[in-house]
Amino acid sequence: MKTYILKRLLTMIPVFVITSVIIFSIIHLTPGDPARVILGDRAVEEEVIALQERMGLNKPLPVQYGDWIKGIFQGNLGESLFIDKPMWEIIADHMKPTLSLTIYALLIAVGIGIPFGILAARYRGSFLDHGVTFISLCGISLPNFVVALLLMLLLAFRIHLFPVAGYKGIDEGIGLHIRYLTLPALALGFIHTALIMRMTRSSVLEVLNSDYVKMARAKGVGEASIMVKHALKNALLPIITVIGQTAVTLLAGAVVCEAIFNIPGIGQLVVTSIERRDYMVIQAVVLVIALINMLMMLALDILYAVIDPRIRLSSR
Repeated sequence: MKTYILKRLLTMIPVFVITSVIIFSIIHLTPGDPARVILGDRAVEEEVIALQERMGLNKPLPVQYGDWIKGIFQGNLGESLFIDKPMWEIIADHMKPTLSLTIYALLIAVGIGIPFGILAARYRGSFLDHGVTFISLCGISLPNFVVALLLMLLLAFRIHLFPVAGYKGIDEGIGLHIRYLTLPALALGFIHTALIMRMTRSSVLEVLNSDYVKMARAKGVGEASIMVKHALKNALLPIITVIGQTAVTLLAGAVVCEAIFNIPGIGQLVVTSIERRDYMVIQAVVLVIALINMLMMLALDILYAVIDPRIRLSSR
């Protein structure tokens, strides 16, 4: 197992290098001088040159990239031109709402998607199965911003069950924190709930049609035991794959819901930094999100190996 994890860690090194090069290239090859954008059209040339020197924009691009990577390995992600805080503190402050929203949406997607997917497979062809299929198609078809507006109209404006928008931190009370996050989490997790439902249903159905399940039924094994010990256990790998992809997609897709519900998360920080051309913040945020995604994929690979030891053997 240690060898397997070590190999996965080593494969992350070239991924990190390629990701950092892409992030740096996209940011720095965008047309326009960020120093002139920051200072405005009326800035004198001396001020522009001074800001370019401060930001290191007067150096060749390979040198700028080398300085950035060197700073990262020294624990320095850069310095914001507009926020007077360390970069790690800036990212941490905005990452808390995003992680809370992402985890809540993931719990909703998994908590609803897997049970209803199993029930749809168990009662194939029933009214429940058709209902799950209909909800799945709606979830896949509707964008999350449409779902967000519908939820705001129904649950906030009409019923007044949840706040329309805004954010309350967990330090202000867990109940209030969850109440403000419920609508955006439902909107963000709806499409992924549909995907997990469909994948769970199809995976469990495939296992239920296998010979060993038919043999278990012939021996008189109870239906509940068949669903849990045989069907779900052997259908876990594709379901876990979808859940891992869902976690990554939720983290990246939270930007829209944060904008609609006015949540001061990482998406809001990125949008504001793009408008200001605050390059160091954009680079740092995108790199941190990429690292989180890589760690999620690493955890997913390890979970694969724990569930199915054959994966470890095949890697050798």
